[in-house]
Amino acid sequence: MKLFDVYPLFDVTPVQAKDVFIFDEQGVQYLDLYGGHAVISIGHAHPKYVEGITQQLNKLGFYSNAVKNPLQNELAKQLATDSGCHNYALFLCSSGAEANENALKLASFHTNKASVIAFQNSFHGRTSAAVASTDNAKIISPLNAQQKVDFHPLGDLEAVEKTLQKGETCAIIIECIQGVGGLDQSTTEFYKGLEELCKQYGSLLIADEVQSGFGRSGDFFAFQKHGITPHIISMAKGMGNGFPVGGILIHSDIKASYGLLGTTFGGNHLACAASLSVLEVLKNQDLMQNAQQMELYFRQLAEDIPQILQFKGRGLMLGLEFEFPVSKLRKTLLFKHKIFTGSSKNPNLIRILPPLTIQKEHIDAFFSALKQEL
Repeated sequence: MKLFDVYPLFDVTPVQAKDVFIFDEQGVQYLDLYGGHAVISIGHAHPKYVEGITQQLNKLGFYSNAVKNPLQNELAKQLATDSGCHNYALFLCSSGAEANENALKLASFHTNKASVIAFQNSFHGRTSAAVASTDNAKIISPLNAQQKVDFHPLGDLEAVEKTLQKGETCAIIIECIQGVGGLDQSTTEFYKGLEELCKQYGSLLIADEVQSGFGRSGDFFAFQKHGITPHIISMAKGMGNGFPVGGILIHSDIKASYGLLGTTFGGNHLACAASLSVLEVLKNQDLMQNAQQMELYFRQLAEDIPQILQFKGRGLMLGLEFEFPVSKLRKTLLFKHKIFTGSSKNPNLIRILPPLTIQKEHIDAFFSALKQEL
């Protein structure tokens, strides 16, 4: 049997990793500035992470959500403390797409409305309503296209309000830092405006923190910079440092009922152990503060490279935009300099999403390689 060929693959076979480095089958070391799509938050094979999962696996790896799991309660309590999101309830699932799917479904249940507002260059996942809310026609099948989604330019409150006036919108879903779309952000005025419009027209505001959450932006969640209170917050990726974990935080205004949401693997014992380990390391190693400091260092070094047209993003969710397509440059960085970087919908932009443990010497190595090739 062959694999279903949907991924264009680089000719690299990682077999081991440690902190910010990956090693292939020949023992060659690569600097990981992409973190497997922003998944690696506290570094590859962090000892606390390995210990937490191993200890839990030796006790109980999985049982269903039909029984009590105290680890879920512990995770909910710790999440509230560390994020500052106290007036929320936690629902756990297994991926970012699943998180956004549940967020959108819950918004539709709560409002009894069926359409969604999303934004140009958005990416929210590859399932049903999540992919329909993603601004990429190539990955939306006719089945997905039955969902009703209105796309607007990021920052255009007037267009959003015109759609809300129709009375059909269950939710506005927004990435406060766009990921796959190219690291664009809008203003605090815009995000606060969305919050007010949702209140005015009876829609819910969903903050998609799947990529930006768990400290990557330098805040626990990227929306917190803007002083807004979303009705639902979706999260995944860095939440588990590589273990499949996702979830939504649901504001207390939204009431639960039995059977409203459900999942087989979400919130299993290993997933909770993984996420609790991530929270512990984020706090004990001050990784959100490190993300802020490393962003400043990235900016400082980027200023010395005239070919960089724009420096985008925040924390360790960054983009370097050039005046030319970067595909060839990224391959050179990977195969010649042994540095992983990321792409985006913007062909001229390199995405930088390293483990939050990255240090200045790693950034120096990247810019040294970049200068050689430019």
